[in-house]
Amino acid sequence: MSALKRFFKDTIIYGIAAVLPRVINFLLVRIHTDALPTNNYAENTDFYIWASLWAVLLTFGMETAFFRFYNKEKKKDSLISTAFIATVLSVGIFLTIIIIFFDSFLHVFDFENNPFRLKVFVAIMALDTLAMIPFAYLRASNRPLKYTFIKLVNVGIIVVINLLFLKYIPTAIENGKSVSSLIENNYGLIPKVEYIFIANLLGSAVSFILLLPYLLRFKFIFDGVLLRKMLSYGWPIAVAGVAYVINENLDKFLIKRLIGDSEMGIYAACYKLAIFMNLYIMAFRLGAEPFFFNHADNKDAKRTYARILNYFVIVGALVFVGIVGYIDIIKKLFINEAYWDAVIIVPVVLLAYLFLGIYHNLAVWYKLTDKTRFGMYFSIVGAVVTIAINFLFLEKIGIMAAAWATLAAYAIMAVLSYFIGRKYYPIAYNLKKMAIYLVVSVGICFLSFTQFRENYWVSTALIAVFASIIYWNERKEILQIIKSK
Repeated sequence: MSALKRFFKDTIIYGIAAVLPRVINFLLVRIHTDALPTNNYAENTDFYIWASLWAVLLTFGMETAFFRFYNKEKKKDSLISTAFIATVLSVGIFLTIIIIFFDSFLHVFDFENNPFRLKVFVAIMALDTLAMIPFAYLRASNRPLKYTFIKLVNVGIIVVINLLFLKYIPTAIENGKSVSSLIENNYGLIPKVEYIFIANLLGSAVSFILLLPYLLRFKFIFDGVLLRKMLSYGWPIAVAGVAYVINENLDKFLIKRLIGDSEMGIYAACYKLAIFMNLYIMAFRLGAEPFFFNHADNKDAKRTYARILNYFVIVGALVFVGIVGYIDIIKKLFINEAYWDAVIIVPVVLLAYLFLGIYHNLAVWYKLTDKTRFGMYFSIVGAVVTIAINFLFLEKIGIMAAAWATLAAYAIMAVLSYFIGRKYYPIAYNLKKMAIYLVVSVGICFLSFTQFRENYWVSTALIAVFASIIYWNERKEILQIIKSK
């Protein structure tokens, strides 16, 4: 099997692991927006903003460092156990800090008068951090099916609890149907939004239990020298991760505090309509990161990387025009009507995510050359752009400023990575072809969204023409990939 074909195969399997659970979770957005008023949905969003930040802080770039050293280190037991012990120490420090400054964190997280929520938050963070290395091991050792199974179990638990406590039980109580007296008497004791967090906690706990057999098969050997090497490699990635969290979440954080809870809830719900592009990028990253490291020594590695980016842009452009063309159908299916006012941000956010995916492709150069500090620099630049645009324009022009800030940040990061990468690890990307596909896709989306909104005959025709152009231009290489062994 050719390297490129193997990459596509692994990406599809990892895509199921990444996409299907998140698609199912995305389907829960309708349950959440039906069950929660906009201000309560803002509380849900705020919870996961803090979760994304602490996930980066607690894992401190160890996952990418693990992939980098997995093929270099002959003693796998030492690598896996050292990385896992490092995450255990991280969790231990985290728990100690939370216990000592519990009341202060209640205030910082806006969880005042809700210590239960903070306890659930801490438990989720601890379990997900401890699960990180076992999950990374399954990916690095080419076990995508086992990885996918555990991820699907996790999301299954989350879905069942959400459906049960946000839809079935309240509907049954309102309609006077028979439910357990224990449930009926206690259901209203905590806000509905808390059940979302409880579902996440139980899903994380079961995932970690399922991962333990893979972890316990190794001898626990701590290698301090190896850990220092991994930390040296990983800390710039951790800083870049914090900057990425700022790029992704500062808009929502500021909208809540500068404009209002309801506006933040509406914005966050419509922002999730861009999930399909985000899922595509996530599926790509899950397959790409191990692939890039495993094939770095191949003589045609650079050519392969260039082809991968070419097809990433092609598929991403198709996803872009497809979602924008049917955005009004999608919004009616997946979010409550009370949240529709912010749908105007979706095309901009989709394009922003497409540039983020391009940036992740281009990031191969600094990961393979061990110059991860550049990833930190690029992400910091993106964060500065995000902060500047939001503070300057958010209160003046509203939520569109937040969407444009995201696009500007990711586009600038991609451009910087390309030009600086040419110096350290030059790759002959076909920029002209990719630029044409991007420009045409933006033009189609502009026409579809501004001139032919809800005219699905025209939107479908535009998408079909674009797909036909792509196939005509790429048919030879597509057939070559399919036929390769």
